Formats: sequence, C-alpha cells, structure tokens
Amino acid sequence: MIDKIIVGSEEWCSLSDLKVPAIKVRVDSGAKTSALHAENITPFEKNGEKWVKFVIHPIQRNVKSAINCEAKIIDKRVVKSSTGTRESRFVINTEITLGEQSWVIELTLTNRDSMGFRMLLGREAMTGRIIVDPDEHFKLGSVTPEKLKEYYNTGNSNDKKGLRIGLLASNPELYSNKRIIEAGELRGHEMHFLNIKHCYMKLDADHPEIHYRGGRILNDFDAVIPRIRPSMTYYGCSLIRHFESLKVYSLNNAASITQSRDKLYSLQMLLNHGVDIPTTGFANSPLDTNDLINMVGGSPLIIKLLEGTQGKGVVLAETKKAAESVINAFKSVNANILVQEFIKEANGKDLRLFVVDGKVVAAMQREALPGEFRANIHLGGKASIVKVTAEEKKIAIKATKALNLKVAGVDIIRSSKGPLLLEVNSSPGLEGIEGATGKDIAGEMIKAIEKNFKWLNL
Repeated sequence: MIDKIIVGSEEWCSLSDLKVPAIKVRVDSGAKTSALHAENITPFEKNGEKWVKFVIHPIQRNVKSAINCEAKIIDKRVVKSSTGTRESRFVINTEITLGEQSWVIELTLTNRDSMGFRMLLGREAMTGRIIVDPDEHFKLGSVTPEKLKEYYNTGNSNDKKGLRIGLLASNPELYSNKRIIEAGELRGHEMHFLNIKHCYMKLDADHPEIHYRGGRILNDFDAVIPRIRPSMTYYGCSLIRHFESLKVYSLNNAASITQSRDKLYSLQMLLNHGVDIPTTGFANSPLDTNDLINMVGGSPLIIKLLEGTQGKGVVLAETKKAAESVINAFKSVNANILVQEFIKEANGKDLRLFVVDGKVVAAMQREALPGEFRANIHLGGKASIVKVTAEEKKIAIKATKALNLKVAGVDIIRSSKGPLLLEVNSSPGLEGIEGATGKDIAGEMIKAIEKNFKWLNL
C-alpha cells in the first residue's frame, strides 16, 4: 500500500523524463486532468509511432530558460479549461517527483501563459497518492532563486546561442507558421509563437513595453516575423510599429504591410515604378458604372473587393449586364471595388513568385479547377513547378522593392501583352509552393533575418 503524502495547493516538482529539474505546480483537485505549459507543439513520427516535440519555459514570465522536449503521444483529447473553453490537446505520459515519491502521470500540453502556474496537477494524477491541504503552500519545500539559476542558467546572458525571434501570427497550427518555427530552431535560434490577439502595448515616453497575456513582457526579442491575416491588419501593424520603436527588427515592416494591403494604393505605387498591370478601373459612384466597364475593355471583366484575399471577393462578370449588377450591388453596400480586364488567354493559370530579400527563391504555376477562373490554392487550385523567365523575375523583384517588402508572394499572369502583375501578398503561404518546388522557403526567411544581424550561420 502506498503512503499518501500531504501537499499544499502549490508545490515544486520535477519531471525527469522531460529533463525538467524544477517546476512550480498548482495542485487542484477540482480539475480532472493535469496540464503542462508548452509552446511550438509539433507532432511527428518516430519509429512508426506518433510523437510530439515542444518547448517548455519552466519558470513563469521567463522565456530565456527553455527546454526542448520530445514525448510519445498516448492520446488526443478535447479538454474543457477553467474558463469554459474547449481545446483539443495532445496527451503524454511522464514521471513526476513530488517530495520523496515518483510515479507516472498523464499530462496534456497547452499554452498556459495566461495562468499563474506553468503546470496544473489534476485529481486523476493524485488518486491514491495525495491528500491536499488547501491552506498550505510548498509543504514539501521550496526551490531557492540560487538553485533555479543553477538549474537553468537564468543569470548567464552569455549562454545565448541564437537570435530570439517571435512569429507574430494568429494560428500556430497553420503549415506556414509551423515551418517557420521549425526552420528557425533548426538554425539554432530561439523561436516563439506570439498570438497577435494576446499581445498588448504600453505607450510611454520612458518605458514603452509590449506585454503578452498573463503579464509577460516581450521587449527583449531580436526580431519578429509578421504573419498578419487581413482582418488583423490594423492591430497587427500597430504592434509591429511598437516592436520597431523598441529596436526589434521586423522582417516586413509595418508601413510596407499597410500599403501592400491597400490594393488600389499598391497598384498605383507599382505603376509609378514601371510595373505593368492589367487595365484597372476604380470609381466611387454607380452613375459611372457604364464608363468604368468600357475603360477596361468591356465584358468579360474581373470585379475585386479592395479588402479581399485568397481569391475571396473576386467575381468574373461574363456579360455587361452581369457586370453592372455586381458593381451596383457592391456599391449599394458602400464596398470599395476595382474592375479589371479579364486575361482570357491565361486559361485560368497564373504564377506565384516567392521573393525573399530581393531574390526569387521559388516559383510555381497555379491552375484553377475546371469551371473556375481563380487559381488560388485555398480555392482548390493545382500547384506545379514552372520555369519563369528573366522578365518575370525582374517584375517580381521590382514589385517587392517598390513596396519595400523583404518577403512577398508576387502573382503574375501571362498575357498577349507580356507578363502582368496581379497582386503582391505580404504574408504569402508556404504550403503550396514548398510542396510544389521542394524548396526550403522558411529557411530562406530565417537567413534574411540572420543577414540583417550579420549572424554567423549565414
């Protein structure tokens, strides 16, 4: 029979399988499952089995002490948090040591930055082993700050082996975001996923700061990589400007992203830099619809919402009457639109050239599904490797320089007049183009940051 140990509502424990010598844990019999704070959670296969790798920051509000971990996945479960939120989490087994006793428990992996403890011990892990005295704290002993420094080298700034890079985005599960994190770690850098919605800023003449949910201060990053979805452009660019004011390098700066998201303004800038585009019209009043249609060569024509992305908000009007109906419908709800000539000879194909730091690092051809005119991968378009011409490369590089972007996806269409630029995307996806070309584009993005810092890996 196992002797039960009496513990307080908070204790220090160790996780030997994960090489965590000390971590503060909240002991909560009201919670069913146990949870561990983990970042950069990435599943992978090892010897035919499902494993997961992740990063632990065992000390609250200290991201310099980082432990890279791997563990076999035993399950994936939907867990309801204390706030009522349901989340799908990976479950692992690991040995825990509390006081003089050690046993194996199940742990779910999740982001606990907004919580007061990096680890939660639930009742399933306590059954038959623990009695909780909620009035007690650290009944089994405390870990001193000196001991923590010994464990984690928290006081030695010379241990830094790579740059500290934040990925500023919304969804850690997206292929592109996972690849960027992976590429940075492979090149020896400390990578952190920063959810845009969890960041907030302090504007102060003497001590400006950026905070992360839970109170963590983000002022000590070397660089950030913005991956901002269109709906978060205003807030995301505000954050980037604040990072820039703190002398944090941003791979694409806030001003460049802002102007690239304004389709009309970016096309005007591109024309001013000698980049050819399809004939385009823009008007404010429905009274000008007829002339607007005529100025782009009549029907069929393309109608685009200025705020659209990934092919959304793009309509092909095959007749003049259809064009008038769509344009007037958009105008009736005060939507800003562009009308653009339809390049019939492209046959539903366009090119995506990926530019990093002034060089075309990869290119693919996108082909629309039968009956569809939009070639976007998100809409089911097929990606294939393609040989682009010197002129097409020149257009892509000129376009990114015109908008002052370090990273961009440049969309070009082949017409009877020659290659024409369709759009420049400041947060281009990686999945389609890496899959089609086999190129390590995420690695090229990390190299561009290293080049800015004259890093040795370069």
